[in-house]
Formats: sequence, C-alpha cells, structure tokens
Amino acid sequence: MLIKKDPTIIQSYLEDSSNLKGGHTERVVIPQTIDEVSSVLKEADTKRVPVTVSGAGTGQAGGRVPFGGIVLSTEKLSAIKEIRKFDKGGYVVLEAGVLIKDLKEACEQKELFYTYDPTEQTAFVGGAIATNASGARSFRYGPTRQYVKGIRVALADGSILLLKRGEVKAKGRILGFEASGKRYKINLPAYKMPDTKNSAGYYAKDDMDLVDLFVGQEGTLGVIVEAELGLIDRPKEIFSAFAFFKDESSAWSFAKDSRLARPLSIEYFDVNCLKLLGERDHNVPDSAKAAIFFEDEITETEDAVMAKWEKLLSKHGVSLDNTWVAMNEKTHREFLDKRHFIPETMSEMAKRSGFPKVSTDLATPKEKLRDMLEFYKNSLEKNALRHFVFGHIGDAHLHVNMLPADQKEYEKCKNLQLEFVKKSLSLGGTVSAEHGIGKSKKGFLKLLYGEKGINEMIEVKKTLDRNLILGRGNVFDT
Repeated sequence: MLIKKDPTIIQSYLEDSSNLKGGHTERVVIPQTIDEVSSVLKEADTKRVPVTVSGAGTGQAGGRVPFGGIVLSTEKLSAIKEIRKFDKGGYVVLEAGVLIKDLKEACEQKELFYTYDPTEQTAFVGGAIATNASGARSFRYGPTRQYVKGIRVALADGSILLLKRGEVKAKGRILGFEASGKRYKINLPAYKMPDTKNSAGYYAKDDMDLVDLFVGQEGTLGVIVEAELGLIDRPKEIFSAFAFFKDESSAWSFAKDSRLARPLSIEYFDVNCLKLLGERDHNVPDSAKAAIFFEDEITETEDAVMAKWEKLLSKHGVSLDNTWVAMNEKTHREFLDKRHFIPETMSEMAKRSGFPKVSTDLATPKEKLRDMLEFYKNSLEKNALRHFVFGHIGDAHLHVNMLPADQKEYEKCKNLQLEFVKKSLSLGGTVSAEHGIGKSKKGFLKLLYGEKGINEMIEVKKTLDRNLILGRGNVFDT
C-alpha cells in the first residue's frame, strides 16, 4: 500500500476534467491489492472517514474531486488477468485501474473488440463502469452496462462482493442478497428512468440484476475493483469519413437518415468545431457550416460500402469531393485523432482561461432531437457566447460546451445550461447521458427524479453504506 501526504503530489488527485475547484484531502492511499482496498475501507468505515474513489481523472462531472476525508486511488489495480476468445466473441477479466487504451490493444491481439470508444483513451475501466460510460460507438453497440458480465465490489465496510450477472435478480423493486454473512434488502427507487441513453442516478427497474445497481453508481455504493466484460469479434475492416455540409440543417437530416444504415458511430461537429479543427488541418472546407464523422464496418466490398454512403450523401447535397474518406487503418486512426482533437482542445482552452467550461451531457428521444437542436442553435445565437456543439448525434446526444471569458459570461453560461436541461426534460430526455452526475449536476438530477426520487436513492445508499463514507457529495448530498 502506498500513502501520499506531500501536498505537491496530492494536488494531481484534487482535480479532473470538470475543472471543479476547492478539492482537499488528508491523504491519498493507493492499494496494490484487492485485500488492501478492503482494509482501507474497513478502517475508514470504523472511523467514519469519507472516502473518494479516484480513477484516471478524465471525468467531466467532478466525481473524483474530494472535499475532505481520504482519496482511494485504483491506479495500481492494473492487471488484465484473463482474456479469452471463443468461436464468436469472448471475455476479459481485469482490474479497475486498467487503461482503456491498454485494454483495446490487448483485445486487438486476440482479434477481439472492446466496444467503448471514449475521447479519453487514458480513462480507467473502473471509471467507465462506475459511470456507465458510452462514447461514440454506443450508437451500434450500446453503453458499458450491457457488456458487464460480472464485477467484484468492495463495500463500504470492507466486505468483498463477487457478482455474476444472472445470479441475483430483484423481485419487482426489491433486491435481496448476502455478503460476508450479512443479509441485505434494498428497496429500489420507484422512478421511471428516461427512455434514452442515460447515466443519471441509480439504475432502477423491475426484476433488474444486482450487477446493474453497481454500474453507474459513481463510487457511492461500493468500489469496483475487478470486472468481467463481454467482448465481440473485431470488425475486419472499418470505413470512416468526415462529410462537410453547407448548413446545419442538412447535416441534421443526413444524421437522421444515417441511422437506418446502422453504422458504428455518427458524430456531429458545428462550425465552431470546424474552425478549431481548421487551425490544425487547413484542408477543412471554408464553406462548411457543419460536419458529420461516421464509421461503418465493411462487411461486403469497399465498392459496396462506398456506393451506399455516396448515395446517402448525394441525397443531402454532399459530394465525395467534399468528403474525407479513410479506407485503411492508418488513415482511419488519423481521423479518430482529428475527432478526439476537438474536445481535447476545448478542455485545454478552458484550463487556460481560468473559468471552467460549462457543458451539457443531454440526450433526448430520437424523435425529439430536432427540437433540441433548434433550441440549442437559437439560444446560443441569442446569447452570443463562445461555444462548440459536437457529439453523438446518432444517439440524440450532443455536448454543448460554452467557454466563458469572465465571471459575467460564466453566470450567463450557467443560466443557459439550466435552460438546456429543462428543455431536455420537457422532451422526455435525461440530464446526463454518459458523464454521470458527480458533484456538478446534483441539482439537475433532482429536476429529473424529484425530492422523492433523491430520497429513495439515499435509502439505497444507507443500506449499503450505513455511515455514508463513500463518494460523499457525489450524485446527491447526504
């Protein structure tokens, strides 16, 4: 076990990509084994010391930022213990601190495919599970949740719980199970979750699996220390393209029609994103007002996939002359770098400005997306704020990033963020599609589920964490 008390070392554990300020901690503990995680939690629970679980620091909602107590980092739990391929698909057993990029490389060596493709390739697998992360390819493959076949979780009192999907199911909204000789009975929240891509609050459905309670709980119910993830066969070849459009409306319509073609991903970038990309790549067309990046698996021939997309692009006024196309692995990776460059650069700009970026992580039902897009466009133009709109348009899930220049603009951005949240809710959407609630979106979660729903979540937490030590300040106030 490593223990860090030096303020200069601790500083890096007091921040994540949210730019949330004011974090502080007594010390950082870095267990090197699962037994050490158990030992740390047992002592903390006995002494009622708050514990903030720390992943890689790529989170967008401030969940990693501690406000007192100790930090428990999973960085040394970094072993890929087993990876197996079957005739179709496979699985991997690994610890929570494995980097996404390392997992993807291990999968490639076995001709397997880990479907989660985040911007932050240095994120930890444990963090992805704790927030039910999704990323660009969730359009084809869905979020992290459906690939979690089992998890090992350290509960607040140090008990280690090994769960296999299918072993413990709720009866209606009541979950019962045993861990370390203790019986637990959990009354799940009664709320109905949004029918969209969602990572807001505790998962709660009739007859649900116990595994799903710990996916997306953001370190408030237990510390994920190990997981078994299902894998699929690696696509043999991937075709990808950047298509540039003369106006936003054409890009939105193309994205809607693209869903029927079932690509791996459909990503949107507004004109401000293109200007940012143009500073790095001078081939971005000056006339472009929006772009769609999409990936598709080549299951037949290159000519067949090209013909399919050329027809669809032509329908929306785009020629292949106005499209960047990648037909080999090298160019495809370059395209992914361009796609990731945009949000990464925005985060760097926000850090330099001294003001946090104000962003959204909203998803609506697909049939309501156009309403949401129009609301974004009109509101942003009216308020004349520096902004970038990009993201997973295939899932009706876009990120609006506003970069304020001063305190007055910051307050305006926060007010507009709230208006966007209310609009999403009015359309049947969620307040967080993939980043979680953390410490920065608790007010939004209350708008989604109401006081009753928040209290029901707190009761779940109290059943598993009687002294309320885990993730204090995340998801809701306790």
